[in-house]
Amino acid sequence: MNAGNLARALFAPDSVALVGASADAAKPGGRPLRYLQRHGFKGRIFPINPRVDRIGGLTCHANLRSVPEPIDHAFIMLSGDAVMTALHDCAEAGVACATILAGGFAEAGGAGHGRQAELLRIAAEGGVRLLGPNSIGMINPAAGATLSANAMLDLPELSTGRTAVVSQSGSMVGALLSHGEARHVGFSKLVSVGNEADLSVGEVGDLLLDDDATDVILLFLETIRKREMFAAFARRAHQVGKPVIAYKLGRSSVGQELARSHTGAIAGTDQAVAAFLAHNGIARVDTIDGLIEAPRLFSDRAPGHGNRVAVVSTTGGGGAMVVDNLGLRGIDVVRVPAPVREQLANHGIGTDDARMIDLTMAGARPEIVRETITGLMAAEQTDAVIMVVGSSAKFHPELAVEPLFHWRGAAKPFAVFLAPDADASLARLAKAGIAVFRTPEACADAMHAALAWRAPGQASKISDAVAPDRPRLAAGHALNERDALALFAALGIETARSGLAENTEQARNIAKQIGAPVVLKIASAEILHKSDIGAVRVGLENADDITAVFNEIVSNAKAMAPTAHIDGVLVQEMAAGVGQVLLGYKIDPLVGPSVVLGVGGVLTEIYRDSALRLAPVGYDDAMAMIEEVRGLAPLRGYRGAKRGDLPCLARAIVNFSELAGRRDIHEAEINPLIVREDGRGIVAVDGLVLGAPGSSA
Repeated sequence: MNAGNLARALFAPDSVALVGASADAAKPGGRPLRYLQRHGFKGRIFPINPRVDRIGGLTCHANLRSVPEPIDHAFIMLSGDAVMTALHDCAEAGVACATILAGGFAEAGGAGHGRQAELLRIAAEGGVRLLGPNSIGMINPAAGATLSANAMLDLPELSTGRTAVVSQSGSMVGALLSHGEARHVGFSKLVSVGNEADLSVGEVGDLLLDDDATDVILLFLETIRKREMFAAFARRAHQVGKPVIAYKLGRSSVGQELARSHTGAIAGTDQAVAAFLAHNGIARVDTIDGLIEAPRLFSDRAPGHGNRVAVVSTTGGGGAMVVDNLGLRGIDVVRVPAPVREQLANHGIGTDDARMIDLTMAGARPEIVRETITGLMAAEQTDAVIMVVGSSAKFHPELAVEPLFHWRGAAKPFAVFLAPDADASLARLAKAGIAVFRTPEACADAMHAALAWRAPGQASKISDAVAPDRPRLAAGHALNERDALALFAALGIETARSGLAENTEQARNIAKQIGAPVVLKIASAEILHKSDIGAVRVGLENADDITAVFNEIVSNAKAMAPTAHIDGVLVQEMAAGVGQVLLGYKIDPLVGPSVVLGVGGVLTEIYRDSALRLAPVGYDDAMAMIEEVRGLAPLRGYRGAKRGDLPCLARAIVNFSELAGRRDIHEAEINPLIVREDGRGIVAVDGLVLGAPGSSA
């Protein structure tokens, strides 16, 4: 079916079937009918239960095939094999869309994958689009279409708004709904996609881009599925001017483990997911409050706002909390611009050179607040403004917050944090379309997301990546270091001069050709961490040392890795420069090929200071990666250090990322990559290349 018909059946059906409906309104099977009737659904409702004649005043049908008219959307509340039977009935009855509440499919692992595959086969062959399984359903407050068993729908009324929610968690649909009600935030649609066997975050999101009732889309994510469709949706969202804001679980290793055990989701690294979201123009928040309260900061606004925020407050402590939280997120809280300082001085208010304007004693004078914010909005050195309102918001909302309505739709992002619990002020600001926050953490979180939000980067076309097609790698195998360095050289990355020696005489001859000092290290595709077993020695100057060390590292390798095949000993020049970096390549299970840049050498795993992009990488992104890694500040000339050849390093990153064109390579690393002084290039001295699981020689 076309997208328009699918959207109607999914979001605004004229007829719904409740398969497995219960006469007990307190049971999950009895809730959806009660909710549909409570919230004013105008369409036709058909309860399906062969053991009951009537439910909620409506005639029950034995099965979908006995319903006398077409059904747009079936909500299936059965479990086990009965789900399969009901889906077969949907296909025979010509049902357009079916939502499956039950779990026990792919998220359960094992045989659950087979059961989910069978569901998908039945749906595809029958022309039924499937939401779920493991989906709590869909809610369209404006239409009263509450095809869900979530208990939060016991609310007497549902607020409507222009923000949609697509969630991989079913329970969080209700949680977000309740959080929204508490903040006077309404929704256009809320959709639980469950396991995404058929309809995914990307496809549901894409349908919402054509929904006239939706301006902003919020995502609650546990993983990334069907990434190409997901990315296409995000990129089209930018084209049509509908911001997408995401909250993603799994930022910690514990969170990733929990998400995996709870949903059966594959867990990629959070850094890779963050790169994927940013690359595709999706803003990311770190708090649920921030997710709910952020949309008004994004509405009617294009991405790309700088990083400088001015803070005005009528409460010193409240303002300081916001400033502190902004600083934690790396936002530049600007000092008071001179013109604004002069304006305030005319009112007898001194600000010195502070990073916050404290209007505590002038909070009841709206004209001063208005004049101050106007000056900050006009200041060249500010990209956004936050107003913090103190106790007056609780008792005098007409004085404290109504003057702030003027900045709805301002040219720069404008946010308000209410320090007290002030529901009347919260409601007034929300109704006026002002971004208002109840905690300093959420305010800073949302502002950071809004300022960091950027247009999608150039689409990474793996098919355009050009990498040497030899040597080929068998599944799970690795290249020895000589072959790995040869591959990097073929990518256009300079490598240290070296030669492979099978005996001590060859080692001495190679060292003589290269020139002292040299490095000796074991060459074996089966020994990946040579230094751990004493199979690397550096700074060798003479023939006697080379002979002794050759024998020593071969002996160590045989003792510590007795089953490993040894190709010989690599004799390599001692390369020097002004710094070292690590370049890594990996196929992330969620987002695909990615490249990471970090501090090189033995400190890599200690500092965990790195920048990551999807591969292949462009030159501008490569330069941005270099700027992001704090530990590379000396290479950027920090405090008089010799500047490294950063343009050459950026080109090496670009070239290295071309490995994305090699399906047989799963992981690769250069550590260290020596960076010489500006204008003198780079040189790779150590490399690792691993074959992809399932690739063939």
